[in-house]
Amino acid sequence: MSSLSRTCLNAARPLMRHSRMAHNVVTRKPAEPHTPPSITPAQAPNRATVWSKTQAARTEAMQGPRFEQTDERFQPRPLAAVELIAEEPIRLIQGRVASCDGGGGSLGHPKIFINLDKPGPKACNYCGIRFEKDVHAHGHH
Repeated sequence: MSSLSRTCLNAARPLMRHSRMAHNVVTRKPAEPHTPPSITPAQAPNRATVWSKTQAARTEAMQGPRFEQTDERFQPRPLAAVELIAEEPIRLIQGRVASCDGGGGSLGHPKIFINLDKPGPKACNYCGIRFEKDVHAHGHH
């Protein structure tokens, strides 16, 4: 080994030792696991409570190790479909039977027929759209 090589190696040794030590030193505090607090008690932006007997409230459902270190402010909060369907107007039908296919095609549901003989609105079992017999319509019956 030449004297120039030894000089360069000796000059680099303090830097190499310092870089090894810096690699092993932990300067930051590691994150502690936590369950995020609920932002609001609302189930959805347009609904304050659950809409099914078996549904867990959002504050109870989003707990545990799966949701540790999850910031709930950045999680999607879709509107409750049950409230959106309730805003849909009741569709008045001239006959005694209404048919619903959920919009048809691949976006719909199987076509069903709803008996409208009894008074009051009747909901589709698939999509919840409500139908009612138009009492002012002039029909055969």
